[in-house]
Amino acid sequence: MESPTSAASRVDFYGFLDRMRRPAAAGLFRSIKSFLASLYLDEPSAEEDGARVQAFYTAMEAAFREHPLWANATHQEIDHALEGLEKYIMTKLFDRTFAASPEDAAADAEVSERIALLQRFVKPEHLDIPKVLHNEASWLLAVKELQKINSFKSPRDKLLCVMSCCQVINNLLLNVSMSNDRTPSGADEFLPILIYITIKANPPHLHSNLKFVQLFRRETKLVSEVEYYLTNLISAKMFIINVDGRSLSMEENEFQMHMETAKLDTQICVASPSSSQSSATSTSGLQNQTGTEGSKFPFMDSETESLTPAELKQLHGLYRQVVTRYTSLSKALRKLSMDEHQLLASVDDDS
Repeated sequence: MESPTSAASRVDFYGFLDRMRRPAAAGLFRSIKSFLASLYLDEPSAEEDGARVQAFYTAMEAAFREHPLWANATHQEIDHALEGLEKYIMTKLFDRTFAASPEDAAADAEVSERIALLQRFVKPEHLDIPKVLHNEASWLLAVKELQKINSFKSPRDKLLCVMSCCQVINNLLLNVSMSNDRTPSGADEFLPILIYITIKANPPHLHSNLKFVQLFRRETKLVSEVEYYLTNLISAKMFIINVDGRSLSMEENEFQMHMETAKLDTQICVASPSSSQSSATSTSGLQNQTGTEGSKFPFMDSETESLTPAELKQLHGLYRQVVTRYTSLSKALRKLSMDEHQLLASVDDDS
């Protein structure tokens, strides 16, 4: 499965930028800049912007086919140009089109907060996932792939993260079917695992990421297997939003008790250094991360008034470590995208 950072993925974008630098492409690039400028004349509207962007993709496909730079180009070469165009346009429009409305921000927060609560008590058996499909290594890999979705700015790259996650799950189902002589189960077992992976991953801005892909990925690419996987992730999000006791195979009062306990836990939970160190060497934490053992959360059951000066000092030290690690991670993510931003800027400067 192609990844957003693979050589094959980058060649589309860099090849597009290279052609846009050529004098013969001046007219095309003026059309692109004119379109971007026209969009900013109006107030942001995700649905309207999406329709206009899709129409522009179609118009530019026709322009590419008629342009001398793509004379005698194959269908694949035209497709590569359109992939580059999509990434260029949507990187430029990202701040306008991604999680830009208060409604989207609220929906993202609702989903993330709900998942954070479910993480503390939902186990595979609550989703009726058969034990034969319990595979911590595969699940962890799927979690990591889904968590990458917020690291990219183009609809295609975000969708590739979804595809990678889903294909890990699909491969697990196929391998188990072959090794245990089971009939492939399809969506009946695929969706519950995807729901569990989504809960464990809790990818940032899940609502906005899905909406962004639906509106701004080229419509001709949202078909077949891609459409199936994207639809399943949307279904997983809706399941999480509407989850209740019955959907987790438990009594409603038990579900509410778990949710209330989780809310209390999240208000006072601070991870210790030992928990972050052990997470690097353990893959069994997928099912055990929801625990609240004293060794992992030393102040979990403490009252504020009962903390000693030494414990308050330790708590402050833990807070500083969290902030330092978050800052370092943010810098690393920004550095990863620096080269592409410089390339985008150079195209503008050359024109």
